Amino acid sequence: MAVLSRNSTHPVLNATRARQGRLGRHVFWVLLVSTALAAMALFGAWTWQADDLASTEVNNAKQPADAQAFDMGAPAPATQQTSPTPAP
Repeated sequence: MAVLSRNSTHPVLNATRARQGRLGRHVFWVLLVSTALAAMALFGAWTWQADDLASTEVNNAKQPADAQAFDMGAPAPATQQTSPTPAP
């Protein structure tokens, strides 16, 4: 509960009480409407790009060239050297 100070008429709250958020129906509606708007924006972006997300031909066409470029840039693996087996 708020306590009135001696020198002023406004209520003085302790730090913990002052940091608490307000609860109520308006907070619930703000949360509900903002969540619904975020869901609609996500769904709208997904449907806007659905054809591009379902398409795989574009990536498959570039795959052989990308694989060759990768092989050209990497050095050939060194042969594994083994120590000679000792004579009996």
